[in-house]
Amino acid sequence: MMEHDDKLAYEALIQFLYRTPIGLLQADIDGAIDMLNPMASQLLMPLAPNGSLDNLYAIFAGAAPDLREAVARCDTPSGVVVEGLRIEAPDGRDGPQVLSLSVMKLDPHRLMAAVNDITLESRREQERLATRLSSAARTDALTRMPNRGAVHEELRRILERDHAEPKADTGFAVLFMNCDRFRQVNDALGQAMGDQLLVLVAERIRNVLRPPSDRITLGQRGGQLAARVGGDEFVVVLDGLRRVEDAESVATRLIGAIGRSYHLQGHDVVCNVSVGIAWGDGHDPDALLRDAGIAMVEAKRAGGARFVRFEAEMRERSARRSDIETDLRLALQSDQLFVVYQPVVALRPDGRTDCSAGVEALVRWRHPVRGIVPPFEFIGVAEECGLIGPLGDFVLERASRDFVHWQGALGELAPRLLAVNLSRAQLGQREWADTVARILAETGMDPQRLQLEVTESLAAQDTAVQQRLHELKALGITLALDDFGTGYSSLASLHLLPVDTVKIDRSFVSQSETSHHHRVLIEATVKVAQSLGMSTVAEGIETAEQAMVVRTLRCDKGQGYLYSRPLPSDELVAWLRQSACA
Repeated sequence: MMEHDDKLAYEALIQFLYRTPIGLLQADIDGAIDMLNPMASQLLMPLAPNGSLDNLYAIFAGAAPDLREAVARCDTPSGVVVEGLRIEAPDGRDGPQVLSLSVMKLDPHRLMAAVNDITLESRREQERLATRLSSAARTDALTRMPNRGAVHEELRRILERDHAEPKADTGFAVLFMNCDRFRQVNDALGQAMGDQLLVLVAERIRNVLRPPSDRITLGQRGGQLAARVGGDEFVVVLDGLRRVEDAESVATRLIGAIGRSYHLQGHDVVCNVSVGIAWGDGHDPDALLRDAGIAMVEAKRAGGARFVRFEAEMRERSARRSDIETDLRLALQSDQLFVVYQPVVALRPDGRTDCSAGVEALVRWRHPVRGIVPPFEFIGVAEECGLIGPLGDFVLERASRDFVHWQGALGELAPRLLAVNLSRAQLGQREWADTVARILAETGMDPQRLQLEVTESLAAQDTAVQQRLHELKALGITLALDDFGTGYSSLASLHLLPVDTVKIDRSFVSQSETSHHHRVLIEATVKVAQSLGMSTVAEGIETAEQAMVVRTLRCDKGQGYLYSRPLPSDELVAWLRQSACA
């Protein structure tokens, strides 16, 4: 009886495989096909070279050339290799055919593939878009997404409709997305790879939005549009939402999907996005896009890879930053910026203090109307608008000229080391080591007297930054790890960073008088640094007691208001000549 039941079950399975509208096939790990159903034969025949359906990889050699590599990268005994990969098949009887391919690893030796015909779905999608995109002028050439003009048209349609037929229970939202650190990826891997990454980002956006998720409640007016509106900027319009939280749910899924690693020609690349959300209101599409963009900038300022909902007060902050950006561009051209220098002193074991150990160069801005603008008001804006690179180059060149001048004017009293901060933008430039070499040559600066400082969080980020740091060291320059203790690295990974000096963050030094815990952390940092041949600098020393603690803990150098505030060049010269500790 049991054998009879087994036979019936087997026959039912065969009938299911024979009649199912989904193409199914089984292959070994080398791609040799040992079973496929009629639907698989029908769907794959247009792709098969010479009509042969013997090998999975051969069938998809043209449409999915990376399939074999994807299977090889799947290092688990079983699991999903690819899911929902869109395949453009050659024209069939009814025109172009679009297939969806999913491949699963059953065990270390077998693969299962499922092929769906999604031509009708694809055509319907294209038809819906075609009603809104009446010409190629509304389509982005790279991603084939709608562009800014199409978004503007869609928003105007929604706003006019809501004005004519207001609905209290539904609304719409605009999501403005910008890729985090895309410029660094583009600089490191080249524009062609950057374009390829944008195409993949666009595809992931489409996948999140198609089909509409059942995890949000759409009204009767439900609809959605995704577009590329700038270099690495995308917009999603979600219509027919009942709550702004529904838009936040979509934003969360977009951030998660786009943030997964991309494999580009042997490189694993991570590209997160910052998302600004504006809830539909008013009558102006441009104002909606502007508000969503302002919220996106706030998300980026908060660290990226997150969403922020627009609030009215953000508009005022944005206007203030815009004014600063405009004035800062003028300041770079009209000699409003200047450099001040904070002394770095040597804490000698015999109890003496050597005030000529070095200086740290810091930029200041003398605004013609506002007076001295504090750095915290304009450094962040410079980073956001792309001015931090030119700003950093200005500081390096001006400080190098001043340093060379001091050597002749002060002799033995002159500082022996010049420290200059590095920005992410500078390290993102592939040719920046050449820029530094040029500045050294033009100013006559000895590279062994120059110390470039990089924050701990930046130094520990990626191989591209590490490569720039090694290029700088090859010039003879020393490198310092700034604000140690506040970023990503740890004492255990300190040996992996190509630095010569560790600067202990002021947050540790400020509590060293009263906190045993912080004294232990400083002592451990000093000991590990010494064991690696690195020197140490204690930042933010403001009291004699703090100076005594770090000296007792064998820190090599100190810096802070106890010794001096940052000084203009002429005042620094006077301080060095008059200082009692000199």
